[in-house]
Amino acid sequence: MPIRHVALALLVVAIWGFNFVVIKLSVAALPPLLAASLRFLFAAVPLVFFVKPPKVAWQLVVAYGFAFGVGLYGFLNLSMAWGMSAGLSSLVLQTQAFFTMALAFFLLGDKPRRVQVLGAAIAFAGIAVISTERLADAALLPLGMTLMAALCWGIANILIKKAGRVDPLSLTVWGALVAPLPLLALSLLFEGPQAVGTALLGFNWGDAALIAFLAYPATLLGMAIWSWLMARHPASVVAPFTLLVPITGLGSGYLVLGETITPIEIAGAGLVIAGLVVTLLRPRATRLV
Repeated sequence: MPIRHVALALLVVAIWGFNFVVIKLSVAALPPLLAASLRFLFAAVPLVFFVKPPKVAWQLVVAYGFAFGVGLYGFLNLSMAWGMSAGLSSLVLQTQAFFTMALAFFLLGDKPRRVQVLGAAIAFAGIAVISTERLADAALLPLGMTLMAALCWGIANILIKKAGRVDPLSLTVWGALVAPLPLLALSLLFEGPQAVGTALLGFNWGDAALIAFLAYPATLLGMAIWSWLMARHPASVVAPFTLLVPITGLGSGYLVLGETITPIEIAGAGLVIAGLVVTLLRPRATRLV
């Protein structure tokens, strides 16, 4: 992967790591499913009136919108509202790399190299080390919902690969358009019309700022870059970059929300970085004798 592509991947990592802090703040201010609905409403409107639909089957766009919007952020917002910390959420969600590699292997025939499997194993060993510090305080249901969010992210990654070299901004905007109404319907059903109405009537500039960050840098910019990278490189190369998200997520949680970072978590973060380095190693050219 060229250095400039690596730099773009690292920019997405930084944005998505801080994204967990903003999600935590948003679900404290608003009903979680409503917050997700507003996120994708802001992301889709008004850009959908200026961005042409992607040149791909509409069924794929709808499936992508449900996987990425309704699935990933529906489950993630609920899990964080019900007790998952920003740092732990950023950690557990990275199991999407395993889901992506497995789905790409079975559905696309994208076989990872041995060094990539080794790198992923080292990185997930780091996540396991960090988890020993975090999982003791996590309830089983929120943890399971975060894993479901990771599965939905893996499905979204495969759909991006199926779309091919489509305009990433177009796919992101039109995919985002799919999510607001289903999420709003789920919010009305599970969170109740009264809670939704109260939140909308009390919607203020602080709430708008949170949703704007989630919609624009975290969703439009982040996913447009991510889709662009996924279309140009094997999923097994791009997906492991998200293993760095827990480091920025844990750091952001510590700086903004006061979530603690222990020496064991720092050691685990070191393993994550080592795993990513191994994953990105190029195979040596075969020598002729």
